[in-house]
Amino acid sequence: MNSRERIARMFNHQEADRIAIFDDPWAATIKRWESEGMPAGSDYIDYLGLDAIRNFKTDNSPQYEKKVIEETAEHIIYTSEWGVTMKQWKNAASTPEFLDFTIVNPETCQAAKKRMAASPERIDWAKTKSDFAKWGKEGAWIQAILWFGFDVSHSWIVGTERVLMALAEDPDWLRDMFDTELTVQLKLLDILWDKGYRFQAVKWYDDMGFKKNQFFSLSMYRDILKPFHQRAIDWAKNKGIKTYLHSCGDINPFVPELVAMGLDMLNPLEVKAGMDPYHLKKTFGDKLAFHGGMNALHYDNLPLLHSEIETLIPAMKENGGFVFGSDHSVPSGVSLAEFQRIIGRAKELGKY
Repeated sequence: MNSRERIARMFNHQEADRIAIFDDPWAATIKRWESEGMPAGSDYIDYLGLDAIRNFKTDNSPQYEKKVIEETAEHIIYTSEWGVTMKQWKNAASTPEFLDFTIVNPETCQAAKKRMAASPERIDWAKTKSDFAKWGKEGAWIQAILWFGFDVSHSWIVGTERVLMALAEDPDWLRDMFDTELTVQLKLLDILWDKGYRFQAVKWYDDMGFKKNQFFSLSMYRDILKPFHQRAIDWAKNKGIKTYLHSCGDINPFVPELVAMGLDMLNPLEVKAGMDPYHLKKTFGDKLAFHGGMNALHYDNLPLLHSEIETLIPAMKENGGFVFGSDHSVPSGVSLAEFQRIIGRAKELGKY
């Protein structure tokens, strides 16, 4: 059974030869593993025998100039296609430090929108053809990334404080941003689809919570963000493909809403923030599939981590619907040998 077949059965709440297994290491983790014997530049998914989940993303940005402003041995400061100036540390596992933004209000948003028309020229057709051919041969599960919503807008486009304030003071601006981001993205995917390129799911990142709480109320979610989540789900259903949401933090109040909208899979089930994989499986497991749920904090306590694996996988694999992974990312404190041991045990416990 290849990855595409196995993951399809997880999405459809069916048993397979085993559960699917996938995780994301930080760049610093990859560097460590290469120093411990993984061939430099190799595909960690193939090397470690994880399930082949391949994500691709089309460019729905305003296409502002990307340039390096400063580079040292420790960091690089650069601008993105969204007009954001960022500082990225080279030797540490972290998200960038966001220094400056181009889109800061409705007026600058309108200027950006004029640069965001969807067209075939935004797609790298040679790379797309090559990637899809390769992924097809390996039997990969292919997911199109949707770049829209609360999380990517506050962190990668506008700035956190601005978006949080706008939730209360100018929600129409946010609705306009979310609508533009999603509309352009879906038009680009329609172009690909019409050219015969087939993918199995759409995935989007929308972290809506933090530790034991959410960034906004349930009523704000329903009023401002939910309609765009629903549109993404409806678009996918119309294509006959699956939907996958990555949302960090405690998002417990939103889970019934996501289930009712028809979401297919939720990730990462952040235990340290307040999510309970066992409760989620028991309550929603007949309708919602799950990816993650292994507390990444336990990478610092390997006996506890392995104890957790022994209970988590048997509970979550029942009737399919589970992809094993951490509740965030694999940190650089995890050795290559230890991660191989974890994957090996997950494959044993995950057999049906």
